[in-house]
Amino acid sequence: MAFDRRTFLGTSAATGAAVALTGAAGSPAAAAEATAAEAAATEATARQRTYSFTVMGTTDLHGNVFNWDYFTDKEFDDKAHNDVGLAKISTLVNQVREQKGRRNTLLIDAGDTIQGTQLSYYYAKVDPITARRGPVHPMAQAMNAIGYDAAALGNHEFNYGIPVLRKFEEQCDFPLLGANALDAKTLRPAFAPYSMHRLRTPHGRDVKVAVLGLTNPGIAIWDKANVQGKMTFPGLEEQAAKYVPKLRSMGADVVIVSAHSGSSGTSSYGDQLPYIENAAGLVAEQVPGIDAILVGHAHTEIPEYRVKNKATGKDVVLSEPLKWGQRLTLFDFELTWSKGCWSVAKVSAQVLNSNTVAEDPKITRLLSDEHRKVVAYVNQVIGTSTQAMSSADGPVKDVAIIDLISHVQAETVKGALAGTEWAALPVLSQASCFSRTAAIPAGQVTIKDAAGLYPFENTLEARLLTGAQVKDYLEFSARYYVQTAAGAPVDPAKLTNAGNTPDYNYDAVYGLAYDIDIAQPAGSRISGLSFQGKPVDPAARFVLAVNNYRAAGGGNFPHVPQSKQLWANSEEIRNTIIQWVKAKGTIDPAQFASVDWRLTRAGVPVF
Repeated sequence: MAFDRRTFLGTSAATGAAVALTGAAGSPAAAAEATAAEAAATEATARQRTYSFTVMGTTDLHGNVFNWDYFTDKEFDDKAHNDVGLAKISTLVNQVREQKGRRNTLLIDAGDTIQGTQLSYYYAKVDPITARRGPVHPMAQAMNAIGYDAAALGNHEFNYGIPVLRKFEEQCDFPLLGANALDAKTLRPAFAPYSMHRLRTPHGRDVKVAVLGLTNPGIAIWDKANVQGKMTFPGLEEQAAKYVPKLRSMGADVVIVSAHSGSSGTSSYGDQLPYIENAAGLVAEQVPGIDAILVGHAHTEIPEYRVKNKATGKDVVLSEPLKWGQRLTLFDFELTWSKGCWSVAKVSAQVLNSNTVAEDPKITRLLSDEHRKVVAYVNQVIGTSTQAMSSADGPVKDVAIIDLISHVQAETVKGALAGTEWAALPVLSQASCFSRTAAIPAGQVTIKDAAGLYPFENTLEARLLTGAQVKDYLEFSARYYVQTAAGAPVDPAKLTNAGNTPDYNYDAVYGLAYDIDIAQPAGSRISGLSFQGKPVDPAARFVLAVNNYRAAGGGNFPHVPQSKQLWANSEEIRNTIIQWVKAKGTIDPAQFASVDWRLTRAGVPVF
C-alpha cells in the first residue's frame, strides 16, 4: 500500500482530537475549559472568515455642488429643511470612510449629474467646457475630489449634446457607465458598461465588486435631436441579463447595479418605446445574480426596498437617495469566506440626510471661484417688470407668470412661421408650472428671475393639431386633478398630482378659454372650450407651440408626437425668455396675461 501523507495527517489529527476529548471527559472543569476554548476558537474562525464593506450612493445631483439655489440666489431651503449639494455629501462620505475604513468603502452615482442648476448650465453654455483650453466642469472637479469610483449615465447627461458629455467624461477620474447606451451603427457599448473594483481583505483573497451601469431608454425620445442616428438605448432588463452572468464569470463576488431608472415599472411615454422607463424593480426581479441596485431618475426617497428574484428566490436590495444631494445611500454588505470563495451573507440599506452636516470646506474652497462667477452671471439685470408675479398658485389657477412663458413661446413660433403656408393659422402654446417658487419681482428683472421660470433645458417646436386633438390633449392634462365632488371641501394642497402626476406633466394651453370640471372623472372634464369667443371647431387647425420633451412623447400626451412638425429650434426656451425680456425691456402682464381657464364643479368656479 502506498503511503498517503494527506490521509495519514488527517487520520492522525482526528485521532489526536478524539484522544484529547476522551481525556477531557474525565474532569468536569477540564471539559468546561475545553468547551469554552473550542467556542472561542470557533468564534475567532468565524470572525476571520467574514468581511464587511459599504457602498455609498448618490443620484440625480443635477449640478448641485453648494447648498445654494441660483434661481433665487440664496441658500437652498424647502418645507422639510433639506439641504443640497456635493459639499454636504462630501462631509457624510468622509464620516462613513472614517467609521468603516477608507479601503472598505466604494462611492457610486446613478446619473443626472451635469444639468439642473445655473452652475452646470454656465459651464455647458456660457463658459463651455468644450472650448479650447476651456474650464473643468465643477461637477467633475467636485466628484474627483470626493473620490467617486463610478457613475451611471442619466438621461439629462445628453441635454447639451454628446460633445459636452464626452468632454465631461474625459474630465472625470472615474468611469461613466452605460451598458444600454449603444453606438447606433455598431450596437456596441458607447460607454463602459461596467467597472470592477477590488477590496483588500484581512484574510482570503480580495473581494471583487462589479458595478453595472444602466441608463434610461427614454433618452431616445427626450433627447432625440442629440442622439438620433448616433446612439440607441435598449431595455435595462435585456442588458442586465447579458452582463450580470459575464461579470460573475469574471470572478465578481458582488454585483451592484447603478440604474438611472425608477422602481415603479411604469413609463411616462406609454408604449411609444418597447422598453420600460422605470425598470429597476423589474431588473431585480428578472435577472439573477444581482445583490443590490442603486436607483435613480424618479426623484423619490427609498431607504431600503427588497425585491425577490424569481429565479433564485433571493432578495435584491434597492435604495434610492433623494435628489440633488439631499441624501446619501449606504449599502452595508457582509460576506463570508467558505470553500475558497466569498459569498454575500447579508445586505442592508439606509439613507443619511445631508442636512445633518456642514459643507466640506475642501469642496467649497475648490469651487469658490466658479460659484462667484455664476452668482455674478445670474444677477445681471435684463429688464424691468411693471408688477410682481408668482407661480405659487400656478397648479390650480391661470396665473400671469405661466402666461408669460406661453406668450413668449407663441410670439417666437409666430415669428418663425411668418411667410410660410402656416402663417395664417392661430398659434396656441402649452406651459407647465415647472417651479412653484418661481417669481418675477416688480422693478428690476435679472437672469435668475427669468431662468427660474424654466429650470429644464427644453427647446421649442411648432406642431399642427386639430381642434378635436387639442381637446383630447386638455382632457389628458386634466387628469392631474383629484376628483372632488361638488360641495365637498377643497384643499388646494391636496387637489393636484393625482396618480403621482408631476407638476411638469400638467399643461395649461394658452390662446383658448375652457373650464376643468374636477367633479367629473378624468377624461370628461373639459367644457366651454372656445377660441376668440366661439366654440372650437373639432376640424379647425391650430399650431401648438410645444417643448421638445412633450413633442417627443414625454408625459405620454396624445397626438403631439405623431403630429406634423412645422418648425423646431435648438435654443433653450429659458434662453428664449431671457432674450425676449432683454429685447422688450419691460414686462407688462397687461399685454399678455388673462384668466382663460379655471377649475369648476357643476359650473361653479372652485376659486
